[in-house]
Amino acid sequence: MASFVHLTDDEYDEVLVDDGPDNYDGTEEPKEDDGVEEPIVGMTFSSEEEVRSYYMRYAKQKGFGVRRRNSRQSEDGRVRWFTLVCARQGTAKSQASNILKPRQTERVGCKARINAVLNEDGGYTLSSVILDHTHYVSPGKARHFRCFKKVDARVAKRLEINDEAGIRTSKTFQSVIVEAGGYENVPFGQKECQNYIEKARQLRLGVGGVEALTNYFQEMQKKNVEFFYAIDVGPDMRLKNVFWADARSRAAYQSFGDVITFDTTYLTNAYKMPFAPFVGVNHHGQSILFGCGLISNEDAITFEWLFESWLKCMNDQPPNAIITEQDKAMKLAIARVFPTTRHRFCLWHIMKKLPEKFGSHSRYDEIKDSLHKCVYDSLSENEFEERWSALLETNDLRENAWLGLLYADRHYWVPAYVKNTFWAGMSTTQRSEGMNTFFDDYVHSRTTLKQFVDQYDSALRRKAENEAIANFNSFNTEIPCISHYPIEKQFQKIYTIAKFKEVQEEFRGFLYLTTSYFGGDGANFTYVVGDEIKVSDGFIKRVNYFVSVCGEDSLDITCSCKLFEFRGILCRHALRILAQLDKSEVPPKYILDRWRKDIKRQYVNVKSSYEATSNPEKQRFNRIQNCFYKLCSNAAKTERSCVKLISQLEQLKSEYPDDDSYGACSTAGLVTPIDGTTNNVLSPLVVRSKGRPTTKRRTHPVEKALKKPSTRRRLSTTEVQNPLIILYTYVEFIF
Repeated sequence: MASFVHLTDDEYDEVLVDDGPDNYDGTEEPKEDDGVEEPIVGMTFSSEEEVRSYYMRYAKQKGFGVRRRNSRQSEDGRVRWFTLVCARQGTAKSQASNILKPRQTERVGCKARINAVLNEDGGYTLSSVILDHTHYVSPGKARHFRCFKKVDARVAKRLEINDEAGIRTSKTFQSVIVEAGGYENVPFGQKECQNYIEKARQLRLGVGGVEALTNYFQEMQKKNVEFFYAIDVGPDMRLKNVFWADARSRAAYQSFGDVITFDTTYLTNAYKMPFAPFVGVNHHGQSILFGCGLISNEDAITFEWLFESWLKCMNDQPPNAIITEQDKAMKLAIARVFPTTRHRFCLWHIMKKLPEKFGSHSRYDEIKDSLHKCVYDSLSENEFEERWSALLETNDLRENAWLGLLYADRHYWVPAYVKNTFWAGMSTTQRSEGMNTFFDDYVHSRTTLKQFVDQYDSALRRKAENEAIANFNSFNTEIPCISHYPIEKQFQKIYTIAKFKEVQEEFRGFLYLTTSYFGGDGANFTYVVGDEIKVSDGFIKRVNYFVSVCGEDSLDITCSCKLFEFRGILCRHALRILAQLDKSEVPPKYILDRWRKDIKRQYVNVKSSYEATSNPEKQRFNRIQNCFYKLCSNAAKTERSCVKLISQLEQLKSEYPDDDSYGACSTAGLVTPIDGTTNNVLSPLVVRSKGRPTTKRRTHPVEKALKKPSTRRRLSTTEVQNPLIILYTYVEFIF
């Protein structure tokens, strides 16, 4: 029999102590037994777990917490002896950076403990017992000690399901409190729920870097061969860029890929790799994703790789038009990869730079007003040229480099130059930024690569559901017409609700229109339509537009405002002339298929990769839970039936033992280079990207919290290199 070794307090301090939230090593939560006898020297137990369980029950009865202090193993790996102490044992060593602001501690040097040694029978005998405490104990408050806090299996399942659904842990915890009838009836707190979710995410997501990312992509491609991905690695086999698109996005591009926006002004993950989505607009005016990338640089070579990968994904069919921010590298890459695509700069990104460029100028207000009139009020290219020259001459800005650059690129951003091209109503990269905001509910600045892609699927599921709801509403509800014109009724029957609202807004504009005949020749006529445009509360601008009507049977109608060419919606000026000419229908060429609700689009029936990722274990759990729901409801009506059901369930537990294999994950993520060799792909280096524009998008709570002075310990070099550790260190800020 091994002899007990008694250590002094000084010797205890030299032993590492596991003081984390789960220091109880998974032992079951102690049952609240009445009259647990006091420990005495000589008590024997069959196993180490039995000693722990007994002392935990005793501690909860008396009102103190328990920690495992230290232990020693023999050569065969068996524990020779171990010590369980009061949670308030030991002396705390201050780790505060400011000695005038010490941190709170529970260590007060309490001597209460038990020592157990291995006996000849293979069990354990108590060799030393100290019962007296140097502090007050309270049985009623014992539940607050960390050793007694453990999330039960029922709540754990609810936490995981709600977490994947995007429900905050704090909300789930509050529902548990309400169900239990108060905080005192719940053997754990909100922090324990958060800690559990951290570990569940880690198990669910597996490795946080490239290994898990490649595993995920390969698995998605097995489930759906139309899932596309491309990974770009450097000579050192370190990840540089990645692009992927699911099957539904690829199919949707065939219907709505005429115009896309591309934006990289959104940082998403621990490596500061810009999120680069390709976004379009569907028949409801909703943003639709055509794939996205994570890039490690913002130069022409990187953009070329991304655009070429995306073009290959879309079967070498380039878009008709693309909107990006004003960036030389993007401009060069688009010209090389999409030579036939009409390229436009984001107008908002350009105009927002005006305060930065001229904010300190003495004539700032005059320059701002003149530039706005030049850009927004010019209906033709000649009109823009005249106003631009007047702007430079009046304010002596001929030598201004920024304005000179803008003028050189005027064909890429000035409305008068680009309004002849169909842009689906988009003048800025607001679609991309809107998609970024949409992803804010799922990702943040410290999201790992694998977690980002995993949450990307959740975001797409919501997008698909929003479109399904819009489809349902368009077929099963309608908006009443506001006029008696049959043309409005035609749009009501054919267009989706969202697009019919836009058409109806043009009909409302009839109130502010006046028309007059300008002239004509044969079957060609021109009308002048005066419109009142509200600029501000005290200012209404009067503008005249010219509407040309050609032909009789095959009617062609054009307006100088170019709204139809730009948005695909007939303007109020053209509609007013058609109504004035007693036309009962709009010619078919002015009814765009991309806005119609009565067209069956193939991508709706395409099964996406993320739809095949449901967890079979969770499905089985839900089936079992549904069966038990009615049983539990009936048994809860009387105390007798409740006790009977519990007794029967206790007997069933032995037939379905716990399985700790949940959460096992693969770490084999390999990419085969061109030479055929197989190497491990390394995680990307943290990149220093270009300055992001100061957009007023919603800031994620994590980003706000990380800007505050941190009181947490400094991470070691090893931890900094691990993106998962970085994520889980700050994860409590999410909630």
